[in-house]
Amino acid sequence: MIQGQQSVILVSLALPVVLLTAYILGRLARWLLRGRVRLSTSTTTVLAVLGLSGGLLVAALLFDSPRLWSPGVVLLALGLTVVLLAGFAALASRLQPPAPSADLAELIRRGESDRLEFKSSARWNLHTQARDDRIEQVIAKTVAGFLNADGGTLLIGVNDNGEAVGLAADFAVVKSPDPDRFELWLRDFLTQALGQNAAALPAIGFSAVDVAGASTHICRVTCPSSPRPVYVRASKGPASTELWVRTGNSTRQLKVDEAVDYVMHRWPLGAGANLAAQLRAAARGAGTAD
Repeated sequence: MIQGQQSVILVSLALPVVLLTAYILGRLARWLLRGRVRLSTSTTTVLAVLGLSGGLLVAALLFDSPRLWSPGVVLLALGLTVVLLAGFAALASRLQPPAPSADLAELIRRGESDRLEFKSSARWNLHTQARDDRIEQVIAKTVAGFLNADGGTLLIGVNDNGEAVGLAADFAVVKSPDPDRFELWLRDFLTQALGQNAAALPAIGFSAVDVAGASTHICRVTCPSSPRPVYVRASKGPASTELWVRTGNSTRQLKVDEAVDYVMHRWPLGAGANLAAQLRAAARGAGTAD
């Protein structure tokens, strides 16, 4: 009975120590890897917990009557944690898209590519000077295209020539002409067009710019690679879905046979292959949330 109580007490004391150690190791790993790979605190903490647990398990198998705080056990647990963090960081660095430039001007200067798209507006047709559902649908297709590929950045408020035009026209058709209200609309719209899970993946931010002497904003939508297919729902008409993929500097819709083949190869159904696909997606998006 006393031995059982001692075991419970030992676990109750060791658990918070392990969690705190994992958190510290995770933060340290993020600091050491800054600028090389994007890893969230939650990702590094979970990896550290797995590494410490695995190290303790290996120590129990290798040593006779190991003591939890003995140098050999501690070094083995820390060593396995470092290996696990380093391995995942190496995988993430190969699979993650390049971090978006903090300098908006530099990002625009690069021009459109497989990872960057410009859109003058998200709601307002600048040619007809009216709100246009088709413009909104193009935004959904572009975001879905990035999510279904290797991720990318959508800049709203920049025309095809790389000139900042701002969001004044789009702000005019939301309840309150400010970035917060526009982001709320964009999230709601993406939820309707792509589904709640897919709509939560992109990070949305704003940069203040001057256009023709007036202060306005540009919206940056940073999309990771999705761990599962993202389908675009038709805004009107029959309830149908479409699969859009970013290829080169354009976003195109896949035909039915192309979509089936693409989904089968990118998100395999087999247990092992599916786990690999989920791991690749997790590595690509490991730094998108904290």
